[in-house]
Amino acid sequence: MDFLIIDDDKTFRDATCLLIDGEGHYAEGACSGELGLAELKSGKFDSVLLDLNLGPEKGLDILDQIRKLQPDLPVVIFTAQGSVKIAVEAMRRGAIDFLEKPFTREQFHLALARVQRFYQLNQNIERLEREVKDSNAQSPEILLDSSTPLMKGVMDTLLRAAKTPASILILGESGTGKSVVARALHQQSHLADKLFVTVSCPSLSKELLESELFGHVKGSFTGALRDHWGKVKLASGGTLFLDEIGDLPIEIQPKLLRLLQEREYERVGENTTRRAEVRVIAATSRDLKKRVAQGTFREDLFFRLNVITAELPPLRERPSDLIRFAGHYLKHFAALCGRRLDGFSEPASTAIRDYAWPGNLRELRNAIERAVIMAKGTKIELEDLPAELRRKTVLEINGNNPSLEVGSLVSLEQLEEAHLRKVLERTANLAEAAQILGIDHATLYRKRKKIGLE
Repeated sequence: MDFLIIDDDKTFRDATCLLIDGEGHYAEGACSGELGLAELKSGKFDSVLLDLNLGPEKGLDILDQIRKLQPDLPVVIFTAQGSVKIAVEAMRRGAIDFLEKPFTREQFHLALARVQRFYQLNQNIERLEREVKDSNAQSPEILLDSSTPLMKGVMDTLLRAAKTPASILILGESGTGKSVVARALHQQSHLADKLFVTVSCPSLSKELLESELFGHVKGSFTGALRDHWGKVKLASGGTLFLDEIGDLPIEIQPKLLRLLQEREYERVGENTTRRAEVRVIAATSRDLKKRVAQGTFREDLFFRLNVITAELPPLRERPSDLIRFAGHYLKHFAALCGRRLDGFSEPASTAIRDYAWPGNLRELRNAIERAVIMAKGTKIELEDLPAELRRKTVLEINGNNPSLEVGSLVSLEQLEEAHLRKVLERTANLAEAAQILGIDHATLYRKRKKIGLE
């Protein structure tokens, strides 16, 4: 955790920072309420330790301003002897605890433990709120309860591994629900009451990703204005989910391997070895064996991750699940939009079943959200679906000789092909067709060859 100490007594402030550092946390001091508020605005802290006696400033006023800035930030009050009554008033205004000066190391440890419990409680509340929000749209029970034998076999393997400490590698195309499965595995594990922390490997530069994972010390690189604990520390005792690990920079891979094998790591810019008891779940849409052969992914890291591996099948291989998933998304987005919709029309259902869904669940989710917004009646009609689905249906209805109209939701190439076929059907010879089309005989010959009419 990161603490801000606001106290005008330098000796006391420095001693408190040393106590906090000794407990494995980070502490930064501010000699006045004004400077402390500026620090809160410019950086992120997990707790504030505030002295009520700040010279000309009133500690209670500073507390009120802290509460306005960050209402959920836990604040512990320092108070001199004889001012306990004021400390009680501070707690009434939102402080979570107080320490009467001078305090013993044991008293400080008790207050620190209370702050940590309060912080953990807030983290759990935020996690549950996120999970409730996500589960409304990405309900694991709905999306993972498949009637497809292939998916059933995959989930059986993963759920058996969930209750063990083994690392798990989830493979699958983009949008197949790897992050949903990872969270479901965490919820089915012995760590369900601990944090589930996600790191997206392709989202940051090498330097920032290393800091995001392992943390850094002040001054270790440009912009490192203070110490920072990474996601490994945050996930301690819980689950660390490494999304798209196939894109993890080669320079960071040895450090991750050390974390997996030795449960040890070091923050960027320091030599202190730290322990981390975390369960790692990784996911990728990349072909890791191919990346190992290319030299962009370490073979030893691949073998270390490859203890329990399962590949999620793409949506096109789960046809029996398609309409069920679509119905789930329909109910969710209809409720969000305040719409009453009675399912899909037959043409819309056919289009959903016949489409390949290259974007998998993510594409299906977006398509149904759009359809709910665009629907004019009480059912989702074909015209409410995205153009990609409608285009395929139109071409199938028109067969090999489509008679498409200007303005049809198809590409220019498809429209040209349809026009060429019709003109060639209705003319006596190529010369007449070329004259009508306004092109020369050689161009018409090339176009005929391209569409297979030689």
